[in-house]
Order: sequence, then C-alpha cells, then structure tokens
Amino acid sequence: MDIRETPESAESAEGAESTEKPIKQRKNGLYAAVSDELAENMRAGWADTELRGLAPVPEAGHTAARRAALSERFPGERLVVPAGNLRTRSNDTEYPFRAATEYTYLTGDRTQDGVLVLEPEGAAGHTATVYLLPRSDRENGEFWLDGQGELWVGRRHSLAESEQLLGLPAEDVRKLPAALADATGPVRVVRGHDAGIEAALADKVTAERDEELRVHLSEARAVKDAFEIGELQKAVDATARGFEDVVKVLDRAEAHERGERYIEGTFFLRARIEGNDVGYGSICAAGPHATTLHWVRNDGRVRPGELVLLDMGVETDTLYTADVTRTLPVDGRFTDLQRRIYDAVYDAQEAGIAAVRPGAKYRDFHDAAQRVLAERLVEWGLLEGPVERVLELGLQRRWTLHGTGHMLGLDVHDCAAARREVYADGTLEPGMCLTVEPGLYFQADDLTVPEEYRGIGVRIEDDFVVTEDGNRNLSAALPRTSAEVESWMAGLRGA
Repeated sequence: MDIRETPESAESAEGAESTEKPIKQRKNGLYAAVSDELAENMRAGWADTELRGLAPVPEAGHTAARRAALSERFPGERLVVPAGNLRTRSNDTEYPFRAATEYTYLTGDRTQDGVLVLEPEGAAGHTATVYLLPRSDRENGEFWLDGQGELWVGRRHSLAESEQLLGLPAEDVRKLPAALADATGPVRVVRGHDAGIEAALADKVTAERDEELRVHLSEARAVKDAFEIGELQKAVDATARGFEDVVKVLDRAEAHERGERYIEGTFFLRARIEGNDVGYGSICAAGPHATTLHWVRNDGRVRPGELVLLDMGVETDTLYTADVTRTLPVDGRFTDLQRRIYDAVYDAQEAGIAAVRPGAKYRDFHDAAQRVLAERLVEWGLLEGPVERVLELGLQRRWTLHGTGHMLGLDVHDCAAARREVYADGTLEPGMCLTVEPGLYFQADDLTVPEEYRGIGVRIEDDFVVTEDGNRNLSAALPRTSAEVESWMAGLRGA
C-alpha cells in the first residue's frame, strides 16, 4: 500500500466543534506543512456528488419493526446502541471493520462509529435517531489530510443520503458524546463497542441494566424474520459454491507444504466475491488436525489417503453468516474405516435433524445425535455398555467433545447472551435458525482406541430453519452421505 503522507488521526470535520483544531500532521511525513495556495487549490473544483432519490435498504421495514419492539420493552428509557470503532492492527493500519451485531440488527447500517439512540417520547414510545460520520470536510482539508478522510479511504454517505437509505433521522455522531453527557433520565447502553460513548454515559448507567439490554437483544434475534432467513439462504448458497471451488483444487492443495492455506484462500475468494467476508475463521483441517475443533492455523499439508475437515461459511454483505462443515477424503474415496466413522456421524446427524421441529426442546436434537454416537462407540468396543450408562456418565464425550449445534444468524454463534431458560433449556419455534453438527474425533495420541482410529476426525454440519411442520435444510445442496460425497467429488474433479 501507499506510504501515507497524511496525519495519524482525524481531529476535525464539517459541523463539529473540532473544526477549530488543527489537523494533526504525520510524525514522519515528508511534507512539513500545507501552503495556503495548496489548501485553497484543494478546496475548489469538486463536483457535487450528492445522491438523491435513494431507495431504502431492503431490510428497512424489518429494522423499524425491531426498533418498535425494543421501544415497547423499555418504555421511558434512553437506549444507546453503538456500531463500534476501527481497531488498530499495526501502528496506523486497522482491522477490517465489522459493525456490532446489535447495531446492524436495529438499523441495517454497517458503518464505523455509528450509534443508534432511542429517545423516550412521553410515557411510552421512542424517537429513533442514527448518529453517523458525515461527509469529510473540504473547507478545512480533512477530506485529504486526515488518515480517515474520504480521499484516502473512500466516499461515505452524507447524512441526508443515510436518512433515505435507513429510514431514520441522521445526525453528526461527533456531537453525540457531549449530548449524552448532559442527558437526564434512565439510560442503557450496549457495552463493549465504543469506549467514547460509554465514557460519556459512565455516571448514568449500571452494568446490570446494560446487561439486561444486551440479553434482550440477543433473545429478540432467536426467531428470524423473512428477510433474515433469505439472507441466511444467500450465505449458505454462496458457501456451497465455495465448497465446490475447494474440491476442484484439492489436487493443487496437495502440492503445497501449506495445502490447508491453499484451501482457505480458495474459499476466501468466494466469500469476498459473493459476500462481505468469511463469517468466522475458516477451519481447513487435514489429517490429524481434524481432531482439533477450532483448527484455524491452517498451516498443514493435505495428503492423499487422509480426510480433510472443512468448517467454513460465507458472510453476506448484510453480515448474516452460514456455518457448514463437510469432511472429505482428499483423494475422493473413503477407506473402510473412514467410511465407518463418517457413516456413524451421518446417522447421528440424521437423528438430530429428525428432532428439529416446533415444540421440541432445544436440546432434543443434541440428545438424539449423542445417543447414536454412543451406540456406535459401544458397538465398536471403545466403550463398555449399556448405552444408557454411557449417556448418563457422558463417557462418549471423550470423542464427541462438543454440543451438536447452535443458533445461527448475524453471529455464527447467534443469541449467545440469551438466558439459558430461553436458549439451551428452551423450546424450538418456527423461524429459529440453527446448526446440526455432530462429530467424532480420535486424537493422534489417544491410546484408548486402536491405532488405526488415531488421527481421524469427522464432522458434518448443516444449517436449518425451523418450519411450521418440521425443518428445512438450507444447505441441502451439498451432499451428505458418504456415497454422495464421493460421487459429487468425482463429478467436480472430472474423474
């Protein structure tokens, strides 16, 4: 990238009190100052680029309904929901920005530094305003001198444009901390995203009340609306194409010392072409690495005769993510033992899927899958029965390790702040979206299993929406049975 000859941070912008402050110069910039002539030159000669007549973003109606429900839940209280700020990666470079889930859910906006404020209006109801960064100031040179000026990082929407897109009044966010500091009455804020906003509210909020807001917003996302389900389907469809991309290049991945990263990069290309990013760090785990649940180093070889466990998901531009896992034979054919283990996991997943229906307990699909895996482990002589004893003592967990699924949405592990009684101990409802993902993992150094089992890890994961009469597999386009996987791989590789 360019070595920027700009300041290190924004200190001023149009409409903010900071316009009187000088823009901080970069310590080691090659230009010590800006001449009056250059400053005047940079102020003039720019076309009007204001966008008019913009249509609202597709989710605008849904976000309005979500804000109305939130308003009803907390009458008479000011609610503050920040998007978050850029995070420094190294010196003056930043991590790619990803807006906070709660903010995105309520606004449809995904830009840095934004804050949604619901101001109480009478005894009930609120007026919602989104506070955003306006266009860069051209009068004081911020647009080209500041490190986050638009000439450096790209155009952002004006406040008027944002109002059209989001269906919300928009104000300058740089005025918000002072306004919040002077505010009276009960306030709640979603913590952990914007230190400046939290500092402005430090003497007005409590951790307990703020946590109630966070928990409520987590639980509100449990049942998805039609827009959300559509976005999840888009994410899953793109993910399926990403898996196809990977299968087509497995032979090339084998040729590289870090073949797992070849796979990771191949899938990442699909995620960036069709969406915003990957929804989480891709797990591209070949051979014994497949027994490590969150293997994201992806620095190993991909060898024929071994399995490769791929746990990957595309995140859409609206930040909804898929979460799909397939375990594939690198050379396209399972060995007898690999097939036996894979088929056991498939049977467990089938049992789990059958238990996903409205009115069922959330944990039913986990219990159903664990029973099948316990039965196989007893059958193979790895555990001493009866199966009821194994399940009661949890002995199968040495090799099954994790829960059989989780809620899915804007977060890959969505609704995680929800109360236990409405999540893990709750009941499934139509519109809930979740994964079903049993697995078996035999560690390379596990002396309690026969040597041929060691280093084999298998997981199969699909994404589901609970329907009125059962469930729908959003990722059904990807094959699941061992025979289907082999046929699918052969077709993609032209074998």
